[in-house]
Amino acid sequence: MNKNTKIKSPKGFLFSTAEAAIKKAGRKDLGLILSETEAVVAGVFTANKVKAAPVKLDIKRIRSGKGRAIIVNSGNANACTSEQGQKDALEMTELTAGALGLKAGSVYVCSTGVIGAFMPMERIRAGITMLSSSLGRSGIEDVAAAIMTTDTFPKIVSRRIKIADVNVTITGICKGAGMICPNMATMLCFILTDAAIERPALDKALRSAVEQSFNLITVDGDMSTNDTVLIIANGKAGNSPIEQSSAAFEIFSSALARITLELSEMIIRDGEGASKFVKVIVRNARNYEEAKRGAFAIANSMLVKTALCGNDANWGRIIAALGYSGINVKEDKIDIVLNGVKVAAKGISTGKDKDANERLKAGEIIIVADLHLGKGTATVLTSDLTEEYVRINAEYRT
Repeated sequence: MNKNTKIKSPKGFLFSTAEAAIKKAGRKDLGLILSETEAVVAGVFTANKVKAAPVKLDIKRIRSGKGRAIIVNSGNANACTSEQGQKDALEMTELTAGALGLKAGSVYVCSTGVIGAFMPMERIRAGITMLSSSLGRSGIEDVAAAIMTTDTFPKIVSRRIKIADVNVTITGICKGAGMICPNMATMLCFILTDAAIERPALDKALRSAVEQSFNLITVDGDMSTNDTVLIIANGKAGNSPIEQSSAAFEIFSSALARITLELSEMIIRDGEGASKFVKVIVRNARNYEEAKRGAFAIANSMLVKTALCGNDANWGRIIAALGYSGINVKEDKIDIVLNGVKVAAKGISTGKDKDANERLKAGEIIIVADLHLGKGTATVLTSDLTEEYVRINAEYRT
């Protein structure tokens, strides 16, 4: 879970949560994030060609590079809901803007949950009224809890950095446990900062951070319709605006990348039904892209995942995944190491499977495949596949 002893909320943000009983009663399922002043906004969205209504709306609004608020719900994805879904997403932003005295275009909307169901707008309208009337009574931790679906814990990471002797805070929250595969790993992620930063710099820092984190994780190989990462920078810290070419940009960008990586690790540790956190490293491929492709082939293999669940050092499944990944491999050059035990050398068994079986009983697994073909190295995070994953997803709509 969150490694920070205390969550630091950036200056100039207010939060609220409410219950709209979108999927079921008894929990907060609506959240609101408001910047007290106009802020710079950047975003990255799902690569799925089937995009949810909120994603389509946000993609249009993000072109302005500005914004004030995010209205978010869990329990319903508002995806595959045709024109009605578009109207509902727009209405959610208009109602929020009206209640807060904002321009409708300055409000972003995000949804997560069941695909193909229409939004229960009567309850959502009432919920938005509650959100606006209780603004400031909740914290960012409450919003992190409100956006959970199959997550077992809220995911929050916070960092404080120095920009020219000015304290700057960056805090990120996300949800995600299943339907995880780039681009991007399925989730909602909201990152808030009181840094003053130019829009091009913010966009570049976010895209770089996403590539190093959310685009290098997978739980089940399924890409969602709703993936969204939004970052809002309101400048309340009072630093001089960060430019791409400045030393301050490197400090900010590095901190942001650490935050998204830690959030990514939380998603994998909370993978639906997962019992093991797995790091797949492909070394010495011809280039980085081939190393990444090979690592994803291993990480997404159902046979590899089930073997890990059963503590079975079946390295044949790993080498087979590399073989069908489409990258350049030479069987007689491949070494495979499982939690420190070399089980294959130059494509041949070392006879140490039993030793590796014992090592695989650990909660964290490192798979290393060395291709000995070049200098490309990539790391992908994943989890094992258990019976619990099947149960969770078989009962998801009930």
